[in-house]
Amino acid sequence: MRTAPSPARRGLLAALLAAGLTAALPARAQTEAPQLDLPRIKLGAGIHVIDAQVASRFNERQIGLMNRRDMPTNEGMLFVFEQPGVQCFWMKNTLLPLTAAFVADDGTIVNLADMKPLSLQSHCSAQPVRFVLEMHQGWFAQRGIKAGMRLSGEVFGPRQ
Repeated sequence: MRTAPSPARRGLLAALLAAGLTAALPARAQTEAPQLDLPRIKLGAGIHVIDAQVASRFNERQIGLMNRRDMPTNEGMLFVFEQPGVQCFWMKNTLLPLTAAFVADDGTIVNLADMKPLSLQSHCSAQPVRFVLEMHQGWFAQRGIKAGMRLSGEVFGPRQ
């Protein structure tokens, strides 16, 4: 899973592909083995415990859950950005169907987006956020977890 390119970058990528200039594109993320050794953190979603890998560096966020063929039920990946922004994700080279939870600094889920494997469709946060948690598609819905609910964990600000 990687963040989607900006509209300008998408246009450039499309032009390069149309011109057959794919050699100019970075192949690193497309050929990477799955990331299995990132730091982990425990998060809470009501009574449910999530074992989340933490992707906090640019290259870790770019690769995300790409090329993973399986993932335990209560495992996911937490993407951490330096500054709040409208975060957009796509599923290029991502084999598992996922749901992205766009999460505010205090752990409140801003919105959820179901994402299809291998799709270039962008899914964006409804407002600026620093956190995005990806889980198996349907994980949140099966547990009744919706936008407006709060996740808990040491990365989120104190509850008031």
